[in-house]
Amino acid sequence: MYRLTGINLKSMPLGESDRLLTILTPERGLLRVVAAGSRKSKSKFGGRTGLFVLNELMIKPGKTLDRIHHAETLASYPGLSRHFGLLTASQYLAEIALNQALEDSPQPDLFNLLTEHLQRLEQLPPNAPVAAVLAHLCQGIFHLLALGGIAPQVHHCCLSQKPLIANPTQLNPEIGFSIRSGGIVAPAQLQQVQHQQQPSVQNQDADHEAVANQAAFTPTPNRYLNGHQLSLLQQLSQPNLSAIGDSPDIAWIVIEQILRDYTQHHLGRAIRSATLINSYVASCQTQRT
Repeated sequence: MYRLTGINLKSMPLGESDRLLTILTPERGLLRVVAAGSRKSKSKFGGRTGLFVLNELMIKPGKTLDRIHHAETLASYPGLSRHFGLLTASQYLAEIALNQALEDSPQPDLFNLLTEHLQRLEQLPPNAPVAAVLAHLCQGIFHLLALGGIAPQVHHCCLSQKPLIANPTQLNPEIGFSIRSGGIVAPAQLQQVQHQQQPSVQNQDADHEAVANQAAFTPTPNRYLNGHQLSLLQQLSQPNLSAIGDSPDIAWIVIEQILRDYTQHHLGRAIRSATLINSYVASCQTQRT
């Protein structure tokens, strides 16, 4: 028998009355354990097997799967379940954490970071606007990517490594974001690369194949950002957010979509919870009209 602390990130039925829980723990990383009889109405586990419930656990080793012998709830984040946007954002972060988590390997930093961002989301008011929900979601995504060593470069051009200082008053999209390059790209640098890849007039035929090969590696931006959107993106690397209320919904919608595409590319799989974010944003926009 061993003791650990874990937060439930995934649950699925097992057999007639059991649940198979996927738990993130600081002591042993990702753990899959059985909560025997937890689907029965009079189960001793009660609500301890719910999503985002943080428990202190006593685990009994098994031949194939370990089993929960005792569970004592430490936190449950009830505010998340009362707001569709907050719950969806939490599931989004949990999905990324599940893709980063390792089995049988201590991961206190990942555990602490995820629970910290769940707390931040829960502290938002029940009527939190779309901008606030997306802002906290985006910062959680960025921090998780940074912990995994794959956060996009947002303060320096990926091509020149020169700093790019955001001008929030610049409303025309100017700065590119290239998933392939790993972050923001200055237009001047992109134009320079494209110009260098143009074949000379004298050797146009001879250079055709080389140019075609080079074009495959051209860091063509997937999106373009204006100065305000760039300033929001750069803010995500900070410990805390500021001036959320001053930003329109569309700005954070753009940032979330950029981070979503970037994350899915680097994880090599789709984020299923992201489709629920689309539904949440659409429903909020419908209510306003």
